[in-house]
Amino acid sequence: MIATPEPLRMVAEAYLDWESHQEMRYEYVNGDVLAMTGGTIPHNDIALNLYTALRPHLQLKGCRVNVSDVKVQVTSTLYLYPDLIVSCDERDRNAIKAIQYPKLIVEVLSPGTETYDRKDKFALYRQSSTLEEYVLVDSTSISVECYRRSGSRRWIYEPYTAEDTLALESIEFSCAIDRLYEGVMFSS
Repeated sequence: MIATPEPLRMVAEAYLDWESHQEMRYEYVNGDVLAMTGGTIPHNDIALNLYTALRPHLQLKGCRVNVSDVKVQVTSTLYLYPDLIVSCDERDRNAIKAIQYPKLIVEVLSPGTETYDRKDKFALYRQSSTLEEYVLVDSTSISVECYRRSGSRRWIYEPYTAEDTLALESIEFSCAIDRLYEGVMFSS
């Protein structure tokens, strides 16, 4: 979630150097430096459940999966922090500062980030030519949405509910939606 009402401005190289010395995470969008806030416990539990399910499968495929503290470089002026990112590209295997060739990006929605993640952030992520799937996981109720690239500009939408099995075609993986929400407590 974006926390800075008035973003800082700087060039990308200065951002990368400056951010490496900060305690908080900051996204970089075309010259604007935007502070990120922390998530809720359900938000964290969902991201970790998905990570736990994906990691053994992805290790066998030679892919890497990272969670919220790893940024993705979409363009030379666009660095974002997804909740979960998968890259199967050899060029990302030894990445240190950012993943550059994402295959799958997941955002866990919170009330404060939902609009940003659905619209603005998705529009920014779509600039990545390697991104094949974008998944939104609700942290306040059981609901998952997947957008799959079909051609260069078209995205296919597929919603999932509690009884469904999430199919991530980009990495040939599937799991029950309930598994993502295992142990997650929703506020009443």
